[in-house]
Amino acid sequence: MICRALIILMVSLFFAVSATAQECVDCHKEVTPNIVTDWQLSKHSQNDIDCSVCHGEDHDSADNVADVQIPTPETCATCHEDRFEQFKKGKHAIAWAAMNAMPTTHWLPMALTEGMKGCGGCHKIGLKTEEEIKGLKERGSGFGVASCDACHTRHTFSAEEARQPQACQTCHMGFDHPQWEMYSSSKHGVRYLLKQNGVLPETTVAPTCQTCHMQDGDHEVRTAWGFLAVRLPLPDDEQWAADQVTILQALGVLDPEGNPTPRLDVVKAADVARLTQEDWQKERDKMINACNQCHSVNFAKAELEKGDQMIKEVDRLLAEAIRVIAGLYKDGVLEQPESYAYPFPDLLTFHDAPTPIEQKLFVMHLKHRMRAFQGTFHANPDYALWYGWSEMVRDLTEIKTMASELREKAKE
Repeated sequence: MICRALIILMVSLFFAVSATAQECVDCHKEVTPNIVTDWQLSKHSQNDIDCSVCHGEDHDSADNVADVQIPTPETCATCHEDRFEQFKKGKHAIAWAAMNAMPTTHWLPMALTEGMKGCGGCHKIGLKTEEEIKGLKERGSGFGVASCDACHTRHTFSAEEARQPQACQTCHMGFDHPQWEMYSSSKHGVRYLLKQNGVLPETTVAPTCQTCHMQDGDHEVRTAWGFLAVRLPLPDDEQWAADQVTILQALGVLDPEGNPTPRLDVVKAADVARLTQEDWQKERDKMINACNQCHSVNFAKAELEKGDQMIKEVDRLLAEAIRVIAGLYKDGVLEQPESYAYPFPDLLTFHDAPTPIEQKLFVMHLKHRMRAFQGTFHANPDYALWYGWSEMVRDLTEIKTMASELREKAKE
């Protein structure tokens, strides 16, 4: 009797849950029909992962829409724990914190940050604390907290979609990180796009972003040099080491004597730069492994070393420009903002740099330096030269000219 009663209870619960799921579908077919279509196409639908699994059961009518739960990465981790743990270790996970750590982020219009129409539109992939999510909801920006849906878009949540290079295109393009433009017009990208549209056979070997940066589906996503191409220990080359110190001082992570500052603690906590030779080599070896699927190890190492050398060359130009402006501060020719903790231009103020010469330095650093070394690593000669190195040479010329003019004017 007990067994029969248990079976009846389980069947009843099944039909009750199924009825609830069907109620969601029936209502949302009228209210948001395309969401339903996407969910029906998903593996979630095929495996009976209904709306309540992700959104809770508190919302069941137009009268309590506010009670619907917005998924977070922890929601996805209920089933995808391994991928979530990988994600937490990588750079994407700290994207939200990195945006808010910039010294002048709070000067931006809310729509661009918490409203996610600018920096926040991409940096929303980063993990957020419960307090941050609560604050976003209170300020009217309660969406965009799921992280995973930045690549596996709602409500299909397709792994196949996230494997395509276009999944990365939304964020990895434009001013400071045009990886999509570099990749898609490189030989790697052209081959894959021709493969996608059927010109080349399906069996054609053609790498995507994920081939190199997410090997075996690993969601950690790191690179040896990181976004800003700075690392520790410093290079053995004395000139390059001095240039890197100057850049680190302008980034505010080293003080005038070369000692660590509180900003370096933030970098360490977020793990956004490789701070030991071992950590750097680990990421370099992973990349060589990816290249070695198509190329010899010797070829791969030589190509990656060209990227290293390009960083060295652009650091020489950027460091010289930084020193020119620091010299203007020192000689009282250019007024240094009170908010700057050290006698160097602050590269992290971005477009909020207060004068045209400092604005030129910001563009030199975040736009042209990035393109020079990223273009080299992404096998795109035009970006490496014309949009990168060439622009930096011109930037330095302009900065020197502007500095000379400021000095002449100061004598009057």
